[in-house]
Amino acid sequence: MSRKLTTIIATLLISVFAVSMAFAMGGGNARKGKFLYRKNCRSCHGKSASDLSPASKTQAEWTATFADKSKIKCSSDWTISEKDLNDIFSYLHDYASDSPSPAKCS
Repeated sequence: MSRKLTTIIATLLISVFAVSMAFAMGGGNARKGKFLYRKNCRSCHGKSASDLSPASKTQAEWTATFADKSKIKCSSDWTISEKDLNDIFSYLHDYASDSPSPAKCS
């Protein structure tokens, strides 16, 4: 296989994976996710959450982050439901740095 064809196939596979993960996470409520993010995430990440905001990652990076939540450093401390995590993911994903409406501040 040529290098160009391999690159195209790899890109397509990554895109399909990202889209399938977005659908697998379900259509969460981004508005509720923003509330939950402020309530739950800022307690660890500071009042301004400057080290963690929707715009600190791209949509693909948020999808990859939530694909294996066990790799997130603070995930063992979470006491929120899967539904609430899905809402937080929707908020972070919908306002990521490369989204149509990136977050200006959280």
